[in-house]
Amino acid sequence: MEASSIDIVVFAPLAPILGVLLFWFIQLVFIESEKYLLDKIRPNHEPFCRFTNFLGILFQTICHALGYTVTKKGIFEWISNVFLFIGPFFIPAFLLLVCSYFLMSSGFEIVTPSQFLELKYTFGEQINTFGASLFSFTNGFFSLLFNIDLLHPAHFGFLILMIFLGMGIRPSYIGKEKKEKVDMLYDLRNIKTLFLTKPLYLILLFAFAYIFFYVSFFLEQNWYVAFFIILGWLSIISLVSLIIADVILILIKTTDEIPSRWKVFPYITMPASYIIARVFFFYVPTDFTKPVSILLLIVSTITVTYLLLKRKSNKFKTKRDIKRLKKYSKGEKDG
Repeated sequence: MEASSIDIVVFAPLAPILGVLLFWFIQLVFIESEKYLLDKIRPNHEPFCRFTNFLGILFQTICHALGYTVTKKGIFEWISNVFLFIGPFFIPAFLLLVCSYFLMSSGFEIVTPSQFLELKYTFGEQINTFGASLFSFTNGFFSLLFNIDLLHPAHFGFLILMIFLGMGIRPSYIGKEKKEKVDMLYDLRNIKTLFLTKPLYLILLFAFAYIFFYVSFFLEQNWYVAFFIILGWLSIISLVSLIIADVILILIKTTDEIPSRWKVFPYITMPASYIIARVFFFYVPTDFTKPVSILLLIVSTITVTYLLLKRKSNKFKTKRDIKRLKKYSKGEKDG
């Protein structure tokens, strides 16, 4: 089976670009959900929200510093501005990628299915290689997360970095004008304006990408797709970090509905349940000590939160339960 010349010349270079753009758009969606959750908890957690803003500004400042190292004239100025938009999605995640290289046992390889080796420079096979390599990395990355040892300083530090990344990652919109509301549509409008104001520069950028692909093709190397696979790895790390951050924000929002001092119990449950599980498995060894300990931490936290919401608030109560609670409260007052 032979590959089409038009496929190789025209369409194949677009495959990994489209893959990275898809992941980047998904990141924007999760960032928008994070902004929504932060807005919901802001009245009760203003210092925490300010800290997440600090993390976002820190990452953006690093990207601005790196972006302005190039000469700001002509196309270099345009490339610098593009970097300021996409930098916060990749630069912080690169630190975690380096850390994960020393913690992961597998996943850092370019996978080309053997049955498609003769067609590896076609659109379909570029997508195949991109997807297979990301699947391999994701499998290794989740294996690390499911087997993470929270009593190990390196693993615990890695998790904290992931949380910081998830809380701080967002597009760079530091500018001359102050914006009261910055949402995904605002980000997309900025990117659209950036590309449409200098369409020639965008064409030159695509031309460079095509040249890079053709060089890789004639030298029979995977350099082109490997570059975008690394960007895909960074996107996977960013997405997982955003999901973890969203889960933490949902927990904070949920515990805010628990009255008085009872709201701290879910947070106490997390380390307590994990340590109890690890002590138990120390005396009863098993091959699944770490993932089962993490699972018990999650289940225990959800269970305690649910019970507190049910007993200490009107959440999950039926109308009969609410009437009974009101009658009991009224009886106490009369007594």
